[in-house]
Amino acid sequence: MTEILPSENAASHPSHHAGRTAGRRKLPVEAKSFVWNPTPEQLRTFSEEMPNARLTEFNNLNVGTRVVSRSKLSTFVATDRPHEHSDQTISRAEYERMARLQNEYIRTRDMLVVEGFIGNDREFRVPARLIIEKANANIAAMQQILYYPATAEELEAFDPALTVIYTPNLEAEGYPEKRLIAVDLENYVTRVFSSDYFGESKKGGLRMWNKLVYERGGLALHAGCKVIPVRGKNRVGLIVGLSGTGKTTTTFTKQNNSQPVQDDFCALMPGGKIYATENGCFAKTFGLNPNDEPTIYHACASPHAYLENVSQSEGGKVDYFDTSYTQNGRAVIRMADIAGAADAREVATKVDFLLILNRNETIIPAVARLEGPLAAAYFMLGETKGTSAGGASEAGKSLRVPGTNPFFPLLHAYQGNRMNELMKSCAMEVYLLNTGRIGGGEEDERSKKVKIQQSSAVVKAIAEGTIKWERDPDFGYLVATKVPGVEDFDYLQPKKMYERQGRLDEYNQLVAKYNRDRREYLHKWPGLDAEIVEAI
Repeated sequence: MTEILPSENAASHPSHHAGRTAGRRKLPVEAKSFVWNPTPEQLRTFSEEMPNARLTEFNNLNVGTRVVSRSKLSTFVATDRPHEHSDQTISRAEYERMARLQNEYIRTRDMLVVEGFIGNDREFRVPARLIIEKANANIAAMQQILYYPATAEELEAFDPALTVIYTPNLEAEGYPEKRLIAVDLENYVTRVFSSDYFGESKKGGLRMWNKLVYERGGLALHAGCKVIPVRGKNRVGLIVGLSGTGKTTTTFTKQNNSQPVQDDFCALMPGGKIYATENGCFAKTFGLNPNDEPTIYHACASPHAYLENVSQSEGGKVDYFDTSYTQNGRAVIRMADIAGAADAREVATKVDFLLILNRNETIIPAVARLEGPLAAAYFMLGETKGTSAGGASEAGKSLRVPGTNPFFPLLHAYQGNRMNELMKSCAMEVYLLNTGRIGGGEEDERSKKVKIQQSSAVVKAIAEGTIKWERDPDFGYLVATKVPGVEDFDYLQPKKMYERQGRLDEYNQLVAKYNRDRREYLHKWPGLDAEIVEAI
């Protein structure tokens, strides 16, 4: 049984459980009690005690939360130099005021401490810590799955580089919806108020990790990573995209018995070196079925998985298609439960190709090849349609997030410039993939959906180098004349589809609008390299 320590003893008496110990380490807060590094079994027990946790047909837990998406409008970087950040900020004094309020609240609460590593390569792993209310033990359990574990000896002297202090039940008066995610990049501490959505824990650590990667000469990518065997060699691909564009689906679909390496964040370093971040996956579950996404579906059925905001009926029956509550149902799954998953340390981890996902609905082809600064420009554009993962304020809207990374905490121009540098440092091929529709929205009977099977055929052909290309005169990228497995030419060159349907004037107007809007967007970022701005 874990020894639960009152806060006044936390610094002087060890807490032992399953060979782990708090040692004589100190925490930045005091509490009514702490449970240090509880085992997965203990966290399961604590989570089962939550009134909003239900047992599913898979014998795992499904927790319904008050907050069902990231609280972007409540997220602030603490700084007295707001010009160094593209996102909204609060002053250092205001951050300290809110920190004191949170510290006082924590003195009256039972808390959990979970420690582990972001990344598993000893050259690049980062020690991280989550401190959270015991009343929300599912968040601790989910974060423990995603951290790479530390050994008992490492926990004895664990010194976190990144810390998330999380109070889901403390409101932040005066902030949007009384919620606050306060990011202290100078001390690598994130404080979360009044959100019980697990994504704030996960992204809280990764947002600070973004800054560390940048300082070390690389770039943190909101990206999946997979390895595709081709003629006896591994081809390593990165897939970047906003939530809802198909990043996880593209990462886990099989081509040539491919292996997923990472689902959500990777570090890209000079020369094309890749580092992983998480020992599991925070997967969207809406529309999940065993035919299109068998790997994710079966991992979500593991008793070790934790579901969040998934519709469930009597008897624990899970319904991944019910939208009556939210479309942003999620699951945290272990890498150990993902069939065929590969360890980033054991594969050829120099990237061969980068896929930029764009859920467009008009004239973007299923695949286009980007070269030179044009690749950095499209990376910077980060175009897509909004999804519920970004909150109701983003759902259904056209969005642009530079680098498709909403968690980069510095000036967003830095992402484009760094990516341009990294592309020049390695032989990485770059492609634009449309995972949406061609020819119009779902309501337009003339349009065509880019299906998972077609996108998978495109990824296979990219890995195998079997696509034939020609230059597109309207956008400057290369478009395909032939893709094995994609027989319908409309997906490869939408202009021909519009022309055949008598819509060429509409197509030309969209070309003019896209090029004009893209140029204006790139010009809005002070400090963005001129060759990127002028590439469109």
